[in-house]
Amino acid sequence: MRTSLTFGARALLLASAALLAAAPTVAAPRIKDIVDIENVRGNQLVGYGLVVGLPGTGDRIRNTPFTEETMQAMLERMGVNIRGTQMRTQNVAAVSVTATMPPFARSGSKIDVQVSALGDATSLQGGTLLVSSLRALDGEIYAVAQGPVAVSGFKAQGAAASVSRGVSTSARIAGGAIIEREVPYNLKSATSLKLALKNPDFTTAHRIAESINSAQPGVAEVLDPSTVEIGGRGYSGSLIELVARIENLPVAVDQPAKIVINEAAGTVVMGADVRISPVAIAQGGLTISVSETPIASQPEPFSKGGETVVLPRTSIDVDDGSGRSLAVLEGASLRSLVSGLNALGVSPRDLITILQALKGAGALQAEIEVQ
Repeated sequence: MRTSLTFGARALLLASAALLAAAPTVAAPRIKDIVDIENVRGNQLVGYGLVVGLPGTGDRIRNTPFTEETMQAMLERMGVNIRGTQMRTQNVAAVSVTATMPPFARSGSKIDVQVSALGDATSLQGGTLLVSSLRALDGEIYAVAQGPVAVSGFKAQGAAASVSRGVSTSARIAGGAIIEREVPYNLKSATSLKLALKNPDFTTAHRIAESINSAQPGVAEVLDPSTVEIGGRGYSGSLIELVARIENLPVAVDQPAKIVINEAAGTVVMGADVRISPVAIAQGGLTISVSETPIASQPEPFSKGGETVVLPRTSIDVDDGSGRSLAVLEGASLRSLVSGLNALGVSPRDLITILQALKGAGALQAEIEVQ
């Protein structure tokens, strides 16, 4: 048996260089893709209900008293009194029901809902959600959900083995809720609107205002790095028409130089503006190879009480990359930076260590965000 622990792969950096070399000129994004418009947003709804019709995979009533109480209350509303009786069914599961009500949703519209088990049910496969009200934080009912649930995961179990794929205690109902109440907001009567940048930046906010004013002079003003106001006293027309005219205008997005590092996954993402001052780097790779070649030791022929035993034999080889020398690294652009790192032959995890050391030395002109 042979086990190898290797720190020297170059796959991620080589792929990055290939993508940079082959990437065409990217068109500037539209205003509608980089901002959120004031009050044009969804609203979260939440509810509680029962999923019935499960093939013995529901809540165990003795362990989940809230499921039993919900069933008793539901049956009493239907004229069935079961107070004082012991229920042993496992075909019912108590669930939470969540949904997002889109902006300007009207009564009668349908939205998707997410159903998740609250008790000890093992699967919601094959179940049907009974009518459940969905409320917002103000306590008002905005939608009603009902219908058969669709589970993407599964779980199978035997006496000595089990297999699972995905999550079988969470499901969706496409178009499972009907809007019963609308969120009041009269956009037509508004005199001004605020555009909130998804990634606040002074330069990007200024470019958005310039692009809007070039199409409709004097209607846009930068309030802060994350907000651009349109309309106001300088505009007397319809804001809806104004938004329709400006939302497809292209704007070159600016962003600070940043490197995002996920140490658990060994992932490194670098922005296009990352720069490195001239610096010399020496990185030693480490390769450890462990080989197991056990041998059998047998007793002499006709020996009394002899036993055959297996003797371990292990060999370990270590390569610390001691033959490597210093390399000069200078990143005037992201492409040259990646090419320079490729020349060092470092792995993504070694790259994380190098970038953090460069930041400590003051040679990395970028912000590092560790996830």
